[in-house]
Amino acid sequence: MHNFKELKIWQKSRQFVKDIYVLTRQFPKDELFVLTSQMRRAAISIPSNIAEGSGRGTDKDF
Repeated sequence: MHNFKELKIWQKSRQFVKDIYVLTRQFPKDELFVLTSQMRRAAISIPSNIAEGSGRGTDKDF
């Protein structure tokens, strides 16, 4: 298993998620379940996919 937490891209993606959450808090309430939700889920998927890939068995999969 690779240590994905040491990767700069994972660290930056975590900051990106925080930035998206701060940004989307300013969106109108009628966008809460449409655009806001979609942007947050898309942002969260980046570090999640990196973490999932680190658990793969080979360097190629990682």
